[in-house]
Amino acid sequence: MSLDRFPLRTVHLDFHTSPHIPDIGKDFDAEEFAQTFADAYVDSVTVFAKCHHGCLYYDTQHPARHPGLPRKLNLLEEQVEALHRKGIRAPVYISAQVDEYAAQHHPEWVAVYPDGRPAGPAPLEAGWHTMDMSSPYQDYLAEQLDEVLRKFAPVDGIFLDMCWDQESCSLWALKAMRDQGFDPRDVGDRRRYAHEVAHRYMERYKRQVDEAQAGHAPAGVWFNSRPKTELHIERKFLRHVEVECLPTGGWGYAYFPYVARFVRPLGLPTLSHTARFHRTWGDFGGLKPEAALLYECSSILSMGLTNGVGDQLHPRGKTDKAVYKLIGKVYQHIQECEPWVAGGALLSQIAVMIDPSRGDSPGPDSLGVVRALQQLRHQFDLLPAEADLTGYELVIIPDTLTVEAALGAKLRAHLKAGGALLVAGEAALDEAGKPILPELGIEVEGESPFTVTYLRPDPSIADGLPETDFAFYERGLRLKPAVGAESLCGIVEPYFERTYEHFCSHGQTPPDGLSPYSAVVRNGRAITLSLPLFTGYGKHGSLPHRELLRKCLDLLLPEPLLRDGGPGHLETTVVRKGDTTVVHLLSFYPCHRTSDMDIIEDPIPLENMPLSVKLDRAPKHALLAPTGTELPFTYRDGRAEVIVSTTEGHVMVVFE
Repeated sequence: MSLDRFPLRTVHLDFHTSPHIPDIGKDFDAEEFAQTFADAYVDSVTVFAKCHHGCLYYDTQHPARHPGLPRKLNLLEEQVEALHRKGIRAPVYISAQVDEYAAQHHPEWVAVYPDGRPAGPAPLEAGWHTMDMSSPYQDYLAEQLDEVLRKFAPVDGIFLDMCWDQESCSLWALKAMRDQGFDPRDVGDRRRYAHEVAHRYMERYKRQVDEAQAGHAPAGVWFNSRPKTELHIERKFLRHVEVECLPTGGWGYAYFPYVARFVRPLGLPTLSHTARFHRTWGDFGGLKPEAALLYECSSILSMGLTNGVGDQLHPRGKTDKAVYKLIGKVYQHIQECEPWVAGGALLSQIAVMIDPSRGDSPGPDSLGVVRALQQLRHQFDLLPAEADLTGYELVIIPDTLTVEAALGAKLRAHLKAGGALLVAGEAALDEAGKPILPELGIEVEGESPFTVTYLRPDPSIADGLPETDFAFYERGLRLKPAVGAESLCGIVEPYFERTYEHFCSHGQTPPDGLSPYSAVVRNGRAITLSLPLFTGYGKHGSLPHRELLRKCLDLLLPEPLLRDGGPGHLETTVVRKGDTTVVHLLSFYPCHRTSDMDIIEDPIPLENMPLSVKLDRAPKHALLAPTGTELPFTYRDGRAEVIVSTTEGHVMVVFE
């Protein structure tokens, strides 16, 4: 999409339509089509030039034009023109690596697994084939893109879908790998080659769009289905970002907060789209609860991104009134909220370092750190090792991150400048098993021989923690404080490790006595956890573990941006816009209703909830937005305090 006016409320209008369906666009009315989106507060609709079936939906002599699309109906042209008349953007969608027409007519272009099977479904199964971008298919797709650009330039944007790194052992891929010095027998080389192929075609197609757009505003080109945690590298191919996240469609509700907190520090215009479907894409007749869509869209807004909702147009071309009644109601709320936060900057005190090469889906440690910090209402970003740490008061190194020399030097500089550091589990050790920094103040005696140990906090941090030795369910390290450091929590080891030779009761062996080892070592502004706390919380969700983390963070970050008395499910972000500070409050709870799906049915009211915000000076007003209702407040010791009661799932507390 052209970036002179980045869209705020989009619809991604799928149209993956079988060539066996005959009456394409039979009920299409261009004016009614466009008015539907205008009435639903939509300012951009992604419409289809080519779908996964490989069918084309515009005026073309190409044999892949959908056989059920009447020659007199140039569907895409009419959609774009009608949307433009309403002032609505119309980026164009093209399916890239999935193309059933090409797969059927050129099966030799389909990617090939190492065992010789084509990349696709079994012969008697329904499903998509994946094309090989080392084959002539890459040129075939370039020709289709060129035709779309000639017909529609200047375009509002190009959305190329299904652009993952696809390994292949086709004749073309094998020859290219050998010619470029890769060993096709090595799985690592096959992956590296697939990655290079993707980058080459991304560069090629972006150049095509830029050349066609010459003399006009630059157009956004988005390559979908690529890992967002590679964006710090792939941003050279991009002008904007689109995050696809349909929680009920396989992404889950943990995916978006993880990816969004990594993407937003990049500073690229970013939209994220969920979808209206009850299940996953193409769920005709499936409609999610209003509360779920409200939560998902409000969460996107609260992360500083703009909104998108996915739909799929019926083959006959008529929009569904119930769908746009739902989208319109949610988008009306989003539109009312936007003026309060548009142009603002998200505030974060904590940098959590992650390894982007592990991909978008959070592992147990990433899931644990994101959920724990959200539930404790700390404001944080996820950063790669090469990121600038300036401005962050606290850096967290989760359990499984390997701290290389360059990051270690940054952490030392951060501590020297007065910053704070929290390191968990094996991340505290280098490859030789030694502390990554002398500033951690730890002595290491190797890995614990016990899979389960018990925690006994020092009286200085014991308030609010269980008055018992509470279990930790993952193996940790044996650490002691070095001279000058202190132990904040002891380790109680069991009588013995549970084995076939000796065991006790149904689960772990009971605690024996306090060991000389520490679970939490504090050395000035650095705290080291001998246990993989974030992995443990991600796997087991034990609240005492989160409370122990809270105690550590209170010591390292005594003045957090937010304090509140809300329930554990409450989500918050803080936005600074000029002299105004805005706090998003989201009160929803996904319930596990099926074996593989979380459902949000209702917002959860907040009643007389205290909220305290760190501000440099006293505000003149406190408001509940978007209604603008005045809130009584007090200001003391650098903090503004209000009481919030609301039955809405998403509100904003505004300090002006």
